[in-house]
Amino acid sequence: MKISTLIFDFGGVLINLDRDACVRQYQQLGVANADKLLDNYMQSGVFLALEKGEISLEEFHKEIRRISNQNLSDQVIDDAFRAFLLDIPKNKMDKIAQLHQQYRTLILSNTNELHFPIKSNKLVNSDYIIDDYFDHCYLSFQMHLSKPDEKIFKSLLENEHIKPQECLYLDDGEKNIETALHLGFNCYWVKDGKWVDEIDEILKQYNNYL
Repeated sequence: MKISTLIFDFGGVLINLDRDACVRQYQQLGVANADKLLDNYMQSGVFLALEKGEISLEEFHKEIRRISNQNLSDQVIDDAFRAFLLDIPKNKMDKIAQLHQQYRTLILSNTNELHFPIKSNKLVNSDYIIDDYFDHCYLSFQMHLSKPDEKIFKSLLENEHIKPQECLYLDDGEKNIETALHLGFNCYWVKDGKWVDEIDEILKQYNNYL
């Protein structure tokens, strides 16, 4: 079965991350256990609740103020979380634009409304219009599910009406890759962010020999 659909994680695969900067900012704001709560692949505590859409942004702000025991402004709290995100390299988006001409392209991401402001239809920290590059975005805070739970992958398959064997899934999280492989997805484990130079050859191999 040939590949028809490419599924991209967002953080670490498309956008560069600086977890340490985010942790430092929250620690300076009084969130002493930020190092335990924040992770490149899956958050915990109040940050996970926001990413799964279990709490609103307003509730998130209130909880951060409670944890820090400080009357922090919403903007200060949001800016600290946004410090997690850096830039989206142009060569990655150029490659996706090229691939989008031949494949259905999707995003599947554990994220939140601060890191993925869908109302603007632009990828954060950029001028890239989401609809120009991706057919659909599957986002944890909208789906109330998060990776590596099988349910979020199955929900994508059901909504897209496709089989996992038709997909190539790119993620930098080992547990996410393990779940996807278990479900039958073709996977590319992104370990250094440099998938751009290799993906054409990988797709050629899949489509010629599978």
